[in-house]
Amino acid sequence: MDSLFTTYLQLGFEHISDPKAYDHIVFLVALCAIYRPQEWKRVLLLVTAFTIGHSLTLLLAVLDIIRFPGSVIELLIPITILATAFYNVSQPAERGPQAMRWNYAFALFFGFIHGMGFSNYLRALLMPGEEGQLWLQLLAFNLGIELGQIMIVACVLLLAGLAFGLLRVKAAAWNQFVSGAAAGIALTLLLQQWT
Repeated sequence: MDSLFTTYLQLGFEHISDPKAYDHIVFLVALCAIYRPQEWKRVLLLVTAFTIGHSLTLLLAVLDIIRFPGSVIELLIPITILATAFYNVSQPAERGPQAMRWNYAFALFFGFIHGMGFSNYLRALLMPGEEGQLWLQLLAFNLGIELGQIMIVACVLLLAGLAFGLLRVKAAAWNQFVSGAAAGIALTLLLQQWT
């Protein structure tokens, strides 16, 4: 049982942090673009909202309650990145409680969409004959994703801190640069869907 948990923990971590599956990484980077390193608690809440969203979808999909075509998911994930990037650059530098609630709502909703992508991957990995261990596999996979997300977010906040401290980059310029780069990658992913 312990090795099964470790296996799925590692699979979740590797899936979210895999450079070949960079769409989820780009989404997390875009999600963090408007935050300063000292706002790490807000970022943690934001990532938790995203985790709740994708965990629910992952659970429903693995239990075969909902199912989505891979082509639809591959289209929706870049749209979540684009929407996040556009939202970021439309926000004032100082965000009030209402803006933060919107951020959490977006993260939760977009988590549902990314969970669909995770579910197709996990469904392919579920071990035959291990159905009785489904809850353990789901828990371990989700924890692995969460650990990977925390690592990615920590790297983004560290880079932001270096940019703000050493290079004297303004927060607004950082947000525009990171959000613009994320939007460019999302547009490339969308164009690949139609070619």
